[in-house]
Amino acid sequence: MRVAVTGTSGRVGGFVAQGVLRMGAELLPLNRPDYHLGDAPDLSGCHALVHCAFQHVPGLYRGGEGDDPDRFVRDNHLGSITLFETAKAAGLSRVIFLSTRAVYGTYPAGTVLSEDHTPNPNTLYGQVKWQTEQDLAALNSATFRTASIRATGVYGPGPHNKWRTLFNDYQAGRPIAPRRGTEVHGADLASAVNLLLTSTEDGPFNVSDILLDRQVLLSKVAHLTGTPHSPPRRSKDIVNAMTCERLLDLGWKPRGIDGLVTCLPELIESQT
Repeated sequence: MRVAVTGTSGRVGGFVAQGVLRMGAELLPLNRPDYHLGDAPDLSGCHALVHCAFQHVPGLYRGGEGDDPDRFVRDNHLGSITLFETAKAAGLSRVIFLSTRAVYGTYPAGTVLSEDHTPNPNTLYGQVKWQTEQDLAALNSATFRTASIRATGVYGPGPHNKWRTLFNDYQAGRPIAPRRGTEVHGADLASAVNLLLTSTEDGPFNVSDILLDRQVLLSKVAHLTGTPHSPPRRSKDIVNAMTCERLLDLGWKPRGIDGLVTCLPELIESQT
């Protein structure tokens, strides 16, 4: 199998690329300067496409449009449609799109979100992802199977370690705001992609694993590093978790909180 993956130099795309190689497939990375959103790349010989590339202000997804929302929509929505149509014309049989939990918008606090909940995005980021999901689904056919991954926050070691600044600030004694949210390890997201690459199931799939409070995370960092500073208080936020039954039914097994604890030393080491 030859799999094209866009955005392999990014946080999530890098994990997906590693996962594709682990499954023994041939990887075609699509990155700048050779590929830009809006291009129609040569996908000859590819069997599948995983679309992770996303144009945004550095460090921001929600709010990633900055002061140019028109370009944000053009690059990310219209550019994605061009890519999907190119894949279908090239005869690929499988396309997976990296979407986001932001498509759900603001359901009441405590709502457990499943794929049956109607998306109601309240940010341009969520709107663009949701519209792109729908346009990809409209291309679905018996010979061109499509799926979208609604991912939560993605953590993991490496150059894009999302907690690098958080860990550095905590160890330096700088104030840390309380927060809790849902997370999934990048390698577990990649394993979800691999499952879908070998499946004909279509539609959206939630990808989430643990509900994590910064107080818990930084307490574990303190234990491992000997940091003397007190972690922030526990957050009072009520988070809308996501169910992942569709993926679990396919055999997906995320690592859970024990897996986070196991990989935490590597995460701390990769912050520098």
